[in-house]
Amino acid sequence: MANITDVKTADFDTLVLGHKGPVLVDFWAEWCGPCKALSPTLKDIAADFGDEVLIAKVDIVAEPELADRFGVSSIPALKFFRDGAEVSSMIGVQPRSKLTAALEALL
Repeated sequence: MANITDVKTADFDTLVLGHKGPVLVDFWAEWCGPCKALSPTLKDIAADFGDEVLIAKVDIVAEPELADRFGVSSIPALKFFRDGAEVSSMIGVQPRSKLTAALEALL
C-alpha cells in the first residue's frame, strides 16, 4: 500500500517532477473543510494504485512558494503530473471515480 507523501518546496522538483509516472498533488490547508473531506478519498486512491502512482500533498500555508508557482488560488487544488509535466488540474472536492479515471488515463 502506497503512502501519501507530504511535499515541501525543497523536495518538490525531485519527488514530483522527477517521478516517473503519474503524480496527483493535492494543494490543501489545515483550515480548509473541503480539503479535509477529500482526504479519505485520496487515501483510498493511494491504496488502490499502490506504487503505480504518487499521491502528494502540499500544505499551502507552509509552502506558499509552491502555491504561487502553480497558480493555486482556490483549494483543494488537484494537479496531475506525468514525467515532470503538469497535464491537468481540478478544483474542489471531486468524486473518487473522476480522480481514478484521470490517473488511469496517465498510466
